[in-house]
Amino acid sequence: MNETAKSTWLSRLRAGLQRSTGKLSEGIGSAFMKRKLDEIALNELEELLIEADLGPATAARLVGDFGKTRFGKDVTDQEIRGALAESITDILRLCAKPLEIDAARKPFVVLMVGVNGTGKTTTIGKLAKLYQAQGLKVVLAAGDTFRAAAISQLQIWGERTGCRVIAGPPNGDAAALAFQALQQAQADKADLLLIDTAGRPHNKSDLMQELSKIARVLKKLDPDAPHATLLVLDATTGQNAHAQVEVFRDLTQVTGLVVTKLDGSAKGGVLVALADRFGLPIHAIGVGEGADDLRPFRAEDFARTLLGLED
Repeated sequence: MNETAKSTWLSRLRAGLQRSTGKLSEGIGSAFMKRKLDEIALNELEELLIEADLGPATAARLVGDFGKTRFGKDVTDQEIRGALAESITDILRLCAKPLEIDAARKPFVVLMVGVNGTGKTTTIGKLAKLYQAQGLKVVLAAGDTFRAAAISQLQIWGERTGCRVIAGPPNGDAAALAFQALQQAQADKADLLLIDTAGRPHNKSDLMQELSKIARVLKKLDPDAPHATLLVLDATTGQNAHAQVEVFRDLTQVTGLVVTKLDGSAKGGVLVALADRFGLPIHAIGVGEGADDLRPFRAEDFARTLLGLED
């Protein structure tokens, strides 16, 4: 990413995380203008982190690490935010991994999963634009056969990006559609196949089993497919995202996460908690509706922005 593009993205990231940043950095600012770091202060800091959706376990660890070196000393809000940003960067850096398309697998098959309303279809369109701009030949599969709007939405993205879209009739067999899409992508010598799926509650086992069926059917054409299964999470759900990761990971062998709608949430801290607890790669984050508002995840940029620190 060149300097101009990075600056533009950081501006989008700051704007998108404004609600999360305000909640956390303003809370720290008002409580710690200059204050001795005692047990009461540490408890207040931990509460602020929990309220920002970093979760009890992550909040306790961050505060504990900070307290080891600063306990009993006068601290300022700037010191606290800087130290927390460094610790959060360390947590996130292990998970900040762009989705790498293995050129040896043609096509590289990506199955997109998640509950209703997380933005899977839009995310697929944005990923198609991102990877097509890198010179890859991309095919899209409209596997959300239960929602006619999802099919038409993906077809619009196909027109925008010039990508072939494989679609079937509404309420058709999603596994059969995925099979057909992989056949076509292989015939087209495509580099990447992105498969949409219907949103489904993570607590509905019968619907979840359908995802397993899609994976089984794909393996008839490519024993290693899908090569990646990405769980799309809506940041506005906060701590409920933990339950979604648990269920989808166990049933669909999730290989990575995409976190959307950070611009509509004051719960951006949940991304830190997810990284700390599950350690799954976070491939991309979304901070808006525009095609360029989904970008590969960068740990330090996110951590510093979350704490309200300028680059």
